[in-house]
Amino acid sequence: MTVHLVSMGCARNDVDSEELAARLESGGFRLVDDPAQAETVMVNTCGFIEQAKKDSVDTLLAAADLKEDGTTKAVVAVGCMAERYGRELAQALPEADAVLGFDDYDDIASRLRTILAGGSIEAHVPRDRRTLLPLSPVERAGAADRVATPGHHTAPASGPAVSEPGGGIPDLPASVTPASGPHPVNTRARRRRLGSGPSAPLKMASGCDRRCAFCAIPRFRGSYLSRPAAEVVEEARWLVDHGVKEVFLVSENSSSYGKDLGDLRLLEKLLAQLDRVDGLEWIRVSYLQPAELRPSLVDAMLATDKVVPYFDLSFQHASGPLLRRMRRFGDAESFLGIIDGIRERCPSAGFRSNFITGFPGETDEDVAVLEDFLQRARLDVAGIFAYSDEEDTEGATLDGHLDEGVIGERQERLADLVDELVAQRAEDRVGEVARVLVESVDEDGAVGRAPHQGPEVDGTVSLPGVDDVAVGDLVAVRFTGSDGVDLVGEPA
Repeated sequence: MTVHLVSMGCARNDVDSEELAARLESGGFRLVDDPAQAETVMVNTCGFIEQAKKDSVDTLLAAADLKEDGTTKAVVAVGCMAERYGRELAQALPEADAVLGFDDYDDIASRLRTILAGGSIEAHVPRDRRTLLPLSPVERAGAADRVATPGHHTAPASGPAVSEPGGGIPDLPASVTPASGPHPVNTRARRRRLGSGPSAPLKMASGCDRRCAFCAIPRFRGSYLSRPAAEVVEEARWLVDHGVKEVFLVSENSSSYGKDLGDLRLLEKLLAQLDRVDGLEWIRVSYLQPAELRPSLVDAMLATDKVVPYFDLSFQHASGPLLRRMRRFGDAESFLGIIDGIRERCPSAGFRSNFITGFPGETDEDVAVLEDFLQRARLDVAGIFAYSDEEDTEGATLDGHLDEGVIGERQERLADLVDELVAQRAEDRVGEVARVLVESVDEDGAVGRAPHQGPEVDGTVSLPGVDDVAVGDLVAVRFTGSDGVDLVGEPA
């Protein structure tokens, strides 16, 4: 029984895919890299914004076309879009043989066997997953193990790795001693790396308790739930044993980590514990809420040796009045204060963020504030997204909706500005010296990333003619040139 797994969307989904892969392998399936050679193609969909949903549907349709050749017998949708729409997606996309939600993950191998045998599995009716856990964060620990939470059952607290059948990459053991703490380790699941690069995402929490007016993620991902620090550290050790040099801590809101475990400063303590993991070189933190960026966390990120000075800050806009309408906090001046305060202590620190334009009620003055902020902030990377209504969000019910043409024009203008600004920021870094994590080497040289560059989305550093290094090496590099957001360098 062969299966090909496609992971769409964010790094959090990548962790979920590796949990699914481990469940499938332990259930007797063999993972293959070529979808044309797979009896089942499973697509871990993204349900965040319209473009992501369209990409997921297109991928499912392309997989369905493979059934005409005879090898592929089933196409299965899982992930956020499948969880969010359930039966509605199944009815709209008959080309998919099944649409499975998060509650199906525990027994995913059995589900696939049923489908391959000609059986059918009724798609679920979506529900608000925030209702599955207690409203009070500190009361969630006792209920957490009874709720399907993708990516939370990937690591044991102890025990050696075991080799998978066929002598491939060792996997996490299926039965181990539970971790201490309020969240027992779920020994039914493991993690199976689907890639081999020197960087890997590591999920520290899932869900979100915020109520941003434009975002539906809390509804289908559920309330905020932290993983125990001991479990996260043990998984980091396992990743290091499998060639990883950098762990990328991911969640919907990393700055809230620990609030449901009774310790609002648990992230600072987790970073200190990860810093002591032998063989781990870099620790990168993603998706920090500006309103929750406490001084002690900034101190820990700048003072902990292995934590790279990389600040992925969820600004979303810069106009104070519009941010309030979005159910967000802050404004241009407070955001600039955060950035300037960090740069005073660490001039080479990297900053990235995302912004939404076209939210209902956005005025020309709001856009001007955002343009001014972008020019003053000098971010290394910024994404500009055009607002679109999402079902079951407050934004869809607000007055002041803008014409799609106006939104498109603003998005295009801001994106062009950002392209120019991030290119200037990269050029400003020419002459700096930094360590670069090598990710590929060929006859033309090596390519890697500097501390200010997150995996896959924040640009790269090219080292022309440098072929005496290996993937995973950390090389001291002087930046000698730039090309857009990307940099060119030479060994320092």
